[in-house]
Amino acid sequence: MFKNTRLSAKSLLGLMVAASFSAPSFANDQLQSLIDWAVEHDSGRQQIHYQAEAMQEMGIAQGQLMDPKLKMGVGGFPVENMGFDNDPMTNISVGLMQQFGRGDTLDLLERQAFEQASSIREKAEIRQLDIEKAITTLWVELHYQQQAQKLLKQNQQLFRSLEKYLSTNYGVGVNQAQDIIQSQLQISRIGEKIQANSQMQQKIRAQLGEWLGDQASNLSPQNDPNWAQLSQSLNQSHSNFYPLLAQHPTVKAIDALIKSNETGIDIANEAYKPQFGVEVMYGYRQAKGMNGDPASDLVSAYVTMDLPLFTDKRQDKKLSAAKLQLGATQSQKDLMLKQMNAQAQALFIDRQNITERLGRYNSTLLRQAKEKTRAIERGYQNNTTQLDEYIRAASEELTLQLEQQRLHADLQLANTNLAYLLNKY
Repeated sequence: MFKNTRLSAKSLLGLMVAASFSAPSFANDQLQSLIDWAVEHDSGRQQIHYQAEAMQEMGIAQGQLMDPKLKMGVGGFPVENMGFDNDPMTNISVGLMQQFGRGDTLDLLERQAFEQASSIREKAEIRQLDIEKAITTLWVELHYQQQAQKLLKQNQQLFRSLEKYLSTNYGVGVNQAQDIIQSQLQISRIGEKIQANSQMQQKIRAQLGEWLGDQASNLSPQNDPNWAQLSQSLNQSHSNFYPLLAQHPTVKAIDALIKSNETGIDIANEAYKPQFGVEVMYGYRQAKGMNGDPASDLVSAYVTMDLPLFTDKRQDKKLSAAKLQLGATQSQKDLMLKQMNAQAQALFIDRQNITERLGRYNSTLLRQAKEKTRAIERGYQNNTTQLDEYIRAASEELTLQLEQQRLHADLQLANTNLAYLLNKY
């Protein structure tokens, strides 16, 4: 009876492990739909878009001329007779003053703000990648925990069948009470692991709630993510990741900052040019002229210009600072690319190593563990081995099965991190 139960359970385990590598399209659609929903309802991306729009609006404002100034006053007012019509030099004046931009500074300021807004918008793409990575990572972990729970429950059921078998035979004086207690203890140990597994699943669903809300409470991943796009890119890149990394939103955001810094140098160069302004005044006179006729009103026009003659402490320093800032941003890009490439290379190697280890588990380790368990099981039925030997063998087999599932999950996580770096979800 026990032997038949054991073999039936083995068949179920084999089917379950094989099913863990399948990838139904509906489940891939489910994961992508969840990611799309999370991206659409993410407040962080909305915040970034607002910041980009604010920067662009500020750029438009910075690119405009200063508001004109109204100038009003009295000129040539006599202090002795205190009258507007006593002295022909007395006039009531009103005028407008307008300051113009220095060279192309205003246009450059507007362009620089648009470039900075472009850099901010790339952060929204980074945020989307962060969401895709976070949800996919938790999806993989939840899938692993569910697969592990199936293995644990299956193993627990096997020991329950064993405990029932031993209890039946104990009643007729075949087995010892110690064997029954050992099987019951093993059932309890596995039950504790199942409870810990359930708690971990609850924790993962709670973390998914940040992105998915109430949808996370009933989420049950049925397969691995679809890595078709990533696999195609890896086959084409031949581990030369720099062209793909250059298209990552993080790098593109730095590229936009580099353009902004280049514009900053242009703005600093414009500071060497003079800044012009105009002023137009109209003077109304009430007094009479020397010939006795009413004095004519006056019109005045002026052009103002500052002279940037002493540039060593102001313009030169600003230009030098702008060039240094550009160099710092370019170095930041180079460093970022090197770091990302190192991470991608490490993940690529991990991916290869995990694949090799999985092959060893599938071809050798699991088969040998099953053969060992069956051999000890037959020995126990023939009274040539002890129950604790069988329990150890079954536990080792379960451990190997869980290790295989963990490796498979680690492979998916390596793919997740690699897809994040290469922007190939």
